[in-house]
Amino acid sequence: MMYDNKSFLRCYGLFLFLMGIGLSLQAQTVLQTAYFKIAIDGKGYITSMQNITKHPYREFSPTDKPSPLMTLYNAKKRTYSYPEKAVYSKSEKIITVAYPNGSSARIHIEPHAKYFKMKLLSLTNSQDIEAIQWGSYHTNITNLMGEIIGVSRDTSASVNYAIGMLALNDNTIGGTADIQGDAAPFQYIIHSPDEKRFPLPSHLHEGQVFTLGGDGVNDVAFYGHKEPYYRILYGNAAEVDKNGRISITYQSRDRRSEREVYFSLIPNMAINTPNHLQVQPLPGVDYIGSSIAFWGSPDSTALMDVVQNIVKTEGLPYPTVNGKWIKDPAAYVPDVLTEGGQYDHMIDYTHKLGFKAISLYDQGFVRPDRGNLGYLDGRNFEKKPLKLTTGNLSHKEFSDLAKKYNIVIGRTPITNSLAPGTKDASPIPSDSIWYQQKRLLAKNIDAVDTLLYVNDPTHLQEIGSWEGHSKSLNIIKIGKELIHYLGVSDKAPYRLLNVKRGYWDTKATPHLALDTLYKLQVTINYGYDGLIPNMQLQDKIAEYYADLAYINGLGYYDFDGQEFLFNNGHGYYSTKRFFRKMFEKAKVHGIADIRFTGATLSEGSWHYQSIWNVGGGKNLYDAETREWGSATSQGKDLRDVSYANYFPVGMGGNFPITEKSKVEEYEHIQAMAVGTGATYSLKLNQKNVKSCPQKDQIFKVIRTWENARAANAFPRWVKQHLVDPTQSFRLEEVDANNWNLYRVNHKTSGRQLIAKLIRSKGY
Repeated sequence: MMYDNKSFLRCYGLFLFLMGIGLSLQAQTVLQTAYFKIAIDGKGYITSMQNITKHPYREFSPTDKPSPLMTLYNAKKRTYSYPEKAVYSKSEKIITVAYPNGSSARIHIEPHAKYFKMKLLSLTNSQDIEAIQWGSYHTNITNLMGEIIGVSRDTSASVNYAIGMLALNDNTIGGTADIQGDAAPFQYIIHSPDEKRFPLPSHLHEGQVFTLGGDGVNDVAFYGHKEPYYRILYGNAAEVDKNGRISITYQSRDRRSEREVYFSLIPNMAINTPNHLQVQPLPGVDYIGSSIAFWGSPDSTALMDVVQNIVKTEGLPYPTVNGKWIKDPAAYVPDVLTEGGQYDHMIDYTHKLGFKAISLYDQGFVRPDRGNLGYLDGRNFEKKPLKLTTGNLSHKEFSDLAKKYNIVIGRTPITNSLAPGTKDASPIPSDSIWYQQKRLLAKNIDAVDTLLYVNDPTHLQEIGSWEGHSKSLNIIKIGKELIHYLGVSDKAPYRLLNVKRGYWDTKATPHLALDTLYKLQVTINYGYDGLIPNMQLQDKIAEYYADLAYINGLGYYDFDGQEFLFNNGHGYYSTKRFFRKMFEKAKVHGIADIRFTGATLSEGSWHYQSIWNVGGGKNLYDAETREWGSATSQGKDLRDVSYANYFPVGMGGNFPITEKSKVEEYEHIQAMAVGTGATYSLKLNQKNVKSCPQKDQIFKVIRTWENARAANAFPRWVKQHLVDPTQSFRLEEVDANNWNLYRVNHKTSGRQLIAKLIRSKGY
């Protein structure tokens, strides 16, 4: 067969065109799960994210913002390197990504039924790369941002979809690589979850940042904006752009080398300005092996269907309570918070309520003191701090009584704060205390000298830690002596000013020129006074809490000062490592998963932490006015953070039963708790409870609601009714598996049956 020149050119052109299609198709990698499909282009960018659960497929990748699969971060230059070429091997499930700086990353991408597993296998030319960053993965979702765990959620009935990430190893943490100290700033950002219902005023725009309220010390005063578009932030694993669109990010850092950060958790407040902090090198902790799960699914089922599947499949922490995962909304349950110091009926009250934990809050703080070997009440439990009219008891004795009713008891520790007078702080301080700066003593001193000359004054003028800059905690350590000082001379020879030797009852001793001087990293005062351990000692403190629980029968902690886990500069990694060590040691002891709340919530604690009952009273939820925080915006702020991050909302220490308490009040409290997925710490003072004429009815009402919640008997549409504060409800138990829910009118005493509730299968 013969072709003329025109035919040949047409055929050749068609051949080139088809080759072009083939090359372009080959350059685009398409992967999918049961719910989610993504496309990665030949440059290494995600250009499509689709919901494939219903037709037509909805696209969630913004056309103007493709998402880099992985970026590289040079901390010295504070610059990112973005992918420029990517080649995918289907047989190996490996994508090789090239960068302008000459680096090449090999990333394993494995589609599972409900998520994509990504893992960094290797990175060349990495000497200047301090961190790698997964994403940011940009979405066009504008509803809820889960800034702690990295999720963008559209909870509307018409869309009902979420896209998120989870770290699959400890050194992969939520947030961007450029954050100082690996803990994102605590601040407000402007974001409307629904621009039609909550339009922004003309003087505000999406993504605008504001500092917290108050004086920077009183944590209740931080919360100063009741407007729904003021969104407080507890991380930056999710962020918004100027259009309110949500992006999600994780990162992993090379922690093997010494570095310095300029860190404050609240850097925009004058009283909490950053301090320069040396960060401890951690051999073997690197970003090679960093791994994430990337997923998309219907939002209404994402937590229990997809997130739980990732956690179990990948062997992530999976604490349980009453046999259920602590993130299962049916496992949310309030606790008792003791007041008044009398305990004769506390176990009985807790049992009648159906609660599972008693927080002995009126016993004060527990400070980590390895000197007592974990024995709160002496080696023979000879101390009896818990008062009963029948005879005072040790923690162990009281916990043994509570255990008969499947109830645990707990205390409030000051997390990792090494307090004066404890084994690792004074009078003989440990050599494993962490520091902000390390300098050399320039001249010999004897035991009484107060003229301390240093070789380098840089950053020694900074006061205390970043938090409150407590002058009383401006401490240096030389050998086994702690020394207090305030200020450093501004001219050579440089010396420390206002020196006090033998601080915290340590022994003042002579020191030689060129001895090492450590400016210590510390906590704050106000009863939290302490020194920060290095990572190895912090590991021991974590194990100490497991020992403490095992020896004394504790099963609950309220970790006050939880943010001190960030004070070593390792942020969320430090937090993960702390709780992993505690849970691993508890497992060795054979005790149940420790239930805990704390002063904060972070990506580092999300998997381990059961609840977040911080604060209380009218700051959290006002049952009289039926609003989330009538005194401050704390209730609204913490509710929004928790709910957006698939975490139980906290109502704080609240709702004390007194002589004036009425059943109707607790019907409403329970309806709101179930509807929003909330827990609380019920304040019980034995004397006040006994004075309440309706106490038995109140106990019964609360238990009825909690039994139904544990049975997973409330469908989503019912919960949407329960969160309406204008409505009142009554729940009545038919039998162990059935309940009737009524809407009631207290003015007319009328009621209307709105749902017959049934125990869910498996609950």
